[in-house]
Amino acid sequence: MPDPRIIAIDLDERSILRRNADIEQERRVAIFDLLEANHFDVAGHDGPHRIRLREEEGRLAIDLLGEDGPVRHTIRVGLARLRRPIRDYFAICESYFKAVRQDHPRGIEAIDMARRGQHNEAAELLQECLKGKVETDFDTARRLFTLICVLHIKQTTTVDVARHPPASHVT
Repeated sequence: MPDPRIIAIDLDERSILRRNADIEQERRVAIFDLLEANHFDVAGHDGPHRIRLREEEGRLAIDLLGEDGPVRHTIRVGLARLRRPIRDYFAICESYFKAVRQDHPRGIEAIDMARRGQHNEAAELLQECLKGKVETDFDTARRLFTLICVLHIKQTTTVDVARHPPASHVT
C-alpha cells in the first residue's frame, strides 16, 4: 500500500560549503520537523520515500533513494523562480536577528510576521514548482523551503546570514 511521505532525508554535503553550529541546528530542526509529519506524493512512485536534496546546475535535484542507497529516480526543479524568495527570506532573517540582538520586542514581532509571511509565500511557490511531479502539503513545503535555504547559504554574501540561518519552525 502506498505511503506518500518522507521517512529519511539528507542534504548533499557537497552543496553546503559553510558549516557552523547555527546552520547545523537549523538543518537538524527542519529535518526532525519534516520527518515527524509530512505529505510527499511523488507521481509514479509509491512511498515511503528516502530522499536527498542537492543542487545541480542551478536546479534543485531531489533524489529518491532505494532501501540500499542507490538513486531510483531524480526529480529536477528549476530554482530561478525561488531565487528571489530565498534572497528576500535571507534579508528578512538578517533583520530579525539584528532586532533580536538589539532587543526591540515590537520590531521583532513585526519582522517575525514578515518572515513567516515570506516563508508561507515561498512554500506556496515551491508547491507550484513541484506541481505534476510531487504533491506536498503546506507544512511539508515550508520545511522543504527551509532546507533549500540551507543549501543556498553558501551563495549568500552576507556574513550575518551565515551566522544566523533562516528559522525553520512552522508557526
